[in-house]
Amino acid sequence: MSELIVGGVASGGSGDEPKIEFPCDYPIKVLGENVEGFQQQIEATLRLFDPNLDAGRSTVKASKKSRFVSVTVFITATGKDQLAALYAELKKNSAVKMVL
Repeated sequence: MSELIVGGVASGGSGDEPKIEFPCDYPIKVLGENVEGFQQQIEATLRLFDPNLDAGRSTVKASKKSRFVSVTVFITATGKDQLAALYAELKKNSAVKMVL
């Protein structure tokens, strides 16, 4: 049986997937190219799924050579469908390389 792992949330699995109680505070880490406005682009996308997003809790870390950057933001997750749609939307951004 196959299962889809979306940011640590298993769906369609064997019943031993992690149990997450929704709504909850959920970290999203986005790795991408270090381009101007990347953090703002990510936060704008996340606001589509969590209008009350607290950007003050965002953290940004550049790679050793500053070619890439990671942005970690906490959202209020309301369910697996929301998270799956959020991950799909983030991956549409050409600067995004990985979403965790």
